[in-house]
Amino acid sequence: MVLSSRISVNVIRPCFLVIDNQFPGSISTRKLVIETALLNVVTAYSAEEAIQTLTRFPNVDGIVLDSEVQGMSCRQLIDRLRAIRREIPIVTVSPSGYDACGGEQYHCSSYDPQELLAQLRKICPAETWERAADGQQA
Repeated sequence: MVLSSRISVNVIRPCFLVIDNQFPGSISTRKLVIETALLNVVTAYSAEEAIQTLTRFPNVDGIVLDSEVQGMSCRQLIDRLRAIRREIPIVTVSPSGYDACGGEQYHCSSYDPQELLAQLRKICPAETWERAADGQQA
């Protein structure tokens, strides 16, 4: 007799796909910033890896995309990600003085951690952030 059980846990902490241009063996500073805010992170280090990761984890709450990601232009990658999940919120991050890629909802024109977290707060409701800070689950 084979018994099968499912455990369903709704985690309150939002999860973001961080697409970074750093080497896979390095530690992403954006990942650290987001995790320090007690949010969950899945990372990808190239355009192709990002597409594969979103395919595997389509229920992430949003995407943080470095505008200089390897493998294709930022705009092309946004279009490919939207083909997987049309409504997903995307925040692009670029050096100061650079324009947005196009197609994203939010843009940080600097690498300031506070600006990034401010953009992520626009994606998730305030009560979600409060529960994440308290370590609560649904």
